[in-house]
Amino acid sequence: MPGRDRSWIRVALLLCGALSIPYCLAESESMSSPGTGLGTGTDPHTLLADFRRPAAMPVIKSNPTTPEKVALGQMLFFDPRLSGSGVISCATCHNPALGWTDALPKGLGHMGGRLRRHTPTILNVAYGEPYFWDGRAATLEDQAKGPLTSAAEMNMPAEVAVKRILSIPGYVTAFAYAFPAKPVSVDTIAAAIASYERTVVSNSAPFDKWVAGDEGAISPAAQRGFSLFNGKANCAVCHSGWRMTDDGFHDIGISGSDRGRAEVAPGIVQLEYAFKTPTLRNINQRAPYMHDGSLATLPAVIDHYDNGFASRPSLDTQMHRLGLTPAQKADLLAFLDTLTSVDSPAIIPQLPQ
Repeated sequence: MPGRDRSWIRVALLLCGALSIPYCLAESESMSSPGTGLGTGTDPHTLLADFRRPAAMPVIKSNPTTPEKVALGQMLFFDPRLSGSGVISCATCHNPALGWTDALPKGLGHMGGRLRRHTPTILNVAYGEPYFWDGRAATLEDQAKGPLTSAAEMNMPAEVAVKRILSIPGYVTAFAYAFPAKPVSVDTIAAAIASYERTVVSNSAPFDKWVAGDEGAISPAAQRGFSLFNGKANCAVCHSGWRMTDDGFHDIGISGSDRGRAEVAPGIVQLEYAFKTPTLRNINQRAPYMHDGSLATLPAVIDHYDNGFASRPSLDTQMHRLGLTPAQKADLLAFLDTLTSVDSPAIIPQLPQ
């Protein structure tokens, strides 16, 4: 209808995805099986709100963000002197040029040792507790301590880290500004790094513009893909909200002996081989995929969910054969591409001497 607001098209797509109505987008067969389980009667405006970016950053009362903490944390994040070998930093694994990961199936740690799992991105970590693939860190501050002090990763014992910081006058001054009432400690080191990591937030992507009402922001194929995402493909049952993650733990049938969340919370069948749902923001920049880096491409990921998963007692009940057609898989890929934003280049700071 020329000259009229076409937001009803977007609302219809969202509502069809939520309610799994078979005749919506019938030509793509995108709604032929259960979707998110949001339920009948869901208000379409509520659905739009579910995918809308938050207006403000989370406030951490135990570690309020200040410019001084962020500046200090940025230096620490990129400083290889914070490792036992003196050659790796947080940014070695969380490389801003590689989607804040390392493009390797599994990360490299101290002296080039191979780590157990794929390096997760730190993009938008301000919004998603707990941390690590198995959720063993309740806060971002706890997460920052983990790789720092791990013998397999940065191999920097807490007391050695403090001594090294205190031997660098520029850091002594920076800590005095950032934490005027506190001594240099592994806690203040972690608090500074966490403060910087909370500023690593993706910009608005084409999908965000579409949700906000710009009907031309994403292609018809991507719109069909979004309908599939919420319907037949069953993605949104775990990849929910604006970051496309429920921050929960699921066994999605990846073969292997890594028990995931069960190592942290043993005795619960559903947590065996369960790993945290990753964000899908900027997902096409972060190959390979899964906790073990075993899937090299996004098409391979879609094929896995379609019918490539291992069957075992802990397998998430939402995992089932999807029966996606090649055209539907292409539409899903088109949608996933709309989640990638053009972000400002990370600034590599001058390190203190």
